[in-house]
Amino acid sequence: MSRRQMLTAALGLGLALSAQAARGAETIRIGAPLSFTGPASFLGEPEKKVLEMYIEQINKEGGVLGRKLELITYDDGGQAEKAVGNVKRLIQNDNVDVLIGGTTTATTMAMVPLIERGETPFISLAGAVVVVEPVKKWVFKVSHNDRMAAERVLADMKKRGITKAAIISEDAGFGKSGHDETLKVAKDSGVEIVADEIYSSKDPDVTAQLTKIKNTPGVQAVFNFGLGQGPAIVTKNYRQLGITLPLYQSHGVASKEFIRLAGDAAEGVRLPASGLVVADQLPAADPQKPVVTLFAKTYQAKAATDPSTFAGHAYDALQIVMAAINRAGSTDKAKVRDEIEKTSGYVGTGGIVSMTAADHLGLSLRAFHVVEVKGGSWSLVD
Repeated sequence: MSRRQMLTAALGLGLALSAQAARGAETIRIGAPLSFTGPASFLGEPEKKVLEMYIEQINKEGGVLGRKLELITYDDGGQAEKAVGNVKRLIQNDNVDVLIGGTTTATTMAMVPLIERGETPFISLAGAVVVVEPVKKWVFKVSHNDRMAAERVLADMKKRGITKAAIISEDAGFGKSGHDETLKVAKDSGVEIVADEIYSSKDPDVTAQLTKIKNTPGVQAVFNFGLGQGPAIVTKNYRQLGITLPLYQSHGVASKEFIRLAGDAAEGVRLPASGLVVADQLPAADPQKPVVTLFAKTYQAKAATDPSTFAGHAYDALQIVMAAINRAGSTDKAKVRDEIEKTSGYVGTGGIVSMTAADHLGLSLRAFHVVEVKGGSWSLVD
């Protein structure tokens, strides 16, 4: 080999090593389209906080595959149109490797077509079953769905001897999906829905709808499906009307913020929630107990407030994504997507997750507990 050939080979090797080092130094980009302002901020703000908190921790511990994580997050204020613009920017301009977000069902579903076309792995934090049914190749979720909530609530009603109930729900997004799923589930639950009222998330008062329910013969309990201020308004109006029947809310209010907004009116309200909100009350043998106890302790120390289930969803999504990237050995989007789908036996704040090609949620009904508001806090019922 001539001296020139040797120099050329050495230069080529040097450039290859430099390129390899550059690739190793590249960050793993996590895109987070969230609603951390607006009516869904009580969901999105803790989600953002958790992603920031744990990505900082992971980076301090060396990152993933020897690479640091970079969080790129944009706020949609709960607006579907803005969410679409944000996810387009994340995929096309920021070149993110994976997406964690979609605080609400409405924003998630608005983003899904772009995500599918962009072939980017996405774990949604929204609640409606429509997010993953029918299955979408690139879309997963970690939060319990509305059908599960309806099943858990109606089962608890039946256990209490309730056979006739009323439903009141928001007219769009999560509330509408929950309403529709409740009606489907009720057919085989042994609980008949004898009154059905709708309200808007912008309504400052729902006394008229609740009065109709109050005057409906046979109603033994009421189930509300909604997010944000709406459920708190329903709860306050419910008490103001002197209705003493059991009141149920959905998992969409599994946050101390709901108790704060509803005040004393929240006493006695029941809802399905993950073990996170009653971490200290779980049996010692529950496999979730060490996970939710540690998460709650860490979150309280960093955020100076109790964690909501929504904070837990962001944690679970991030852990599932990191494990998938580790197993894939790269950030190749197709490989990471495949590994997310292979998630099996992950014990998270929301339950034990085992996904398949036919199930992009991977939670069973056992992941839900029935809790009740007592003394301004959550109390484990079942």
